[in-house]
Amino acid sequence: MRRIGDWLLLNLAPALAAGIIRLLRRSLRVEFLGEEPLQRLWRGGERVILTFWHDQLLLMIGGYRGKAARILISASKDGELIARTMRRFGQDAVRGSSSRGGGSALRALVKLSRQPVDLVITPDGPKGPRHEVKDGVVQLARLTRRPVVPMAFACSRGHRFRSWDRFLLPYPFGRAVYSFGEPLTAEADEEPEEFRRRLQMAMEENERRARARLEEHGVSAV
Repeated sequence: MRRIGDWLLLNLAPALAAGIIRLLRRSLRVEFLGEEPLQRLWRGGERVILTFWHDQLLLMIGGYRGKAARILISASKDGELIARTMRRFGQDAVRGSSSRGGGSALRALVKLSRQPVDLVITPDGPKGPRHEVKDGVVQLARLTRRPVVPMAFACSRGHRFRSWDRFLLPYPFGRAVYSFGEPLTAEADEEPEEFRRRLQMAMEENERRARARLEEHGVSAV
């Protein structure tokens, strides 16, 4: 019975989840901030590493306007559900994390960097600490020399779960902001810790900007 339950979960839940994501995204009054530098890179034929915090994962696919992405997703059962859901949006996954399959996942991402696809990472996933950039994205940026673009999502209505990341479930019919930070590139002679610090600051500032934009509309971010 457990195998049947797992099969039903893995084969039916992604379609349901994708439908919910699409309905939620369409119901929101959405604004994009700071996307032009990223669009310039795309128009010039460059591909990037997109980073956002783990708690904002649910609707991030609705803010991606590139051509193709490969997303680093945990090798867990929950990760399999997410990977199958992302395929419903035409985006593939690389399975692994800093704690499970990290080395092989990093090698796969470096290999993928030779292709015209964007790479997507939640740098505090899959288990935290919350909103803290870990080493995986730093190594990837140094090995590929790709620009890293912070991405953030903020909304006016939603629920925060009591998980380690305080995962965000947006409610329909509110305001939402997708914000993009300036691209950051790891310099050849830059210490890894210094780049990690710069990326940490950039991601924090980008999230503050998304939340501040909602406040300009007279609403608070969840």
